Amino acid sequence: MAKGCLNLVRDFVDKYPYGICWRVKKHCKIIDMHLNPNEEIQFVCCGQLNNEPWGLIDSAVLAITNERIMIGHKKILPGYKFISITPDLYNDMSVISSIFWGTVVIDTVKEVIYLSNLDKKSLPEVETKITTFMMDMKKKYGKEKKVEDSK
Repeated sequence: MAKGCLNLVRDFVDKYPYGICWRVKKHCKIIDMHLNPNEEIQFVCCGQLNNEPWGLIDSAVLAITNERIMIGHKKILPGYKFISITPDLYNDMSVISSIFWGTVVIDTVKEVIYLSNLDKKSLPEVETKITTFMMDMKKKYGKEKKVEDSK
């Protein structure tokens, strides 16, 4: 049986305890609410959904599924923010390591997303998971596109 978002994020926090993230249970509910049928979570991490070094109230959860990257952020006041990044919208990614924490910058066709205040030791794993997922999906998407074009 596949682990749920909350269990996976708890595993991530246990493995990389020096990142800054809270309210993960509420953020995971946003991810779970937007999962499609037959969509399974493969990797989860958490950090701050901003590029401000001291902007510590915008905690969020990033989940990689078998279809897309999802980011869930439950606001302190009523409401939430949900971002879905499909392979066709993904451009590239940058990883920035500073003195205490690290930042993953995901560039999409529509926006640039910052997941900051990650434990520095988590950066290679987060980068590898996102890059591997996107490269595999883009290859799959490219093959599907060629089959459609040949019809």
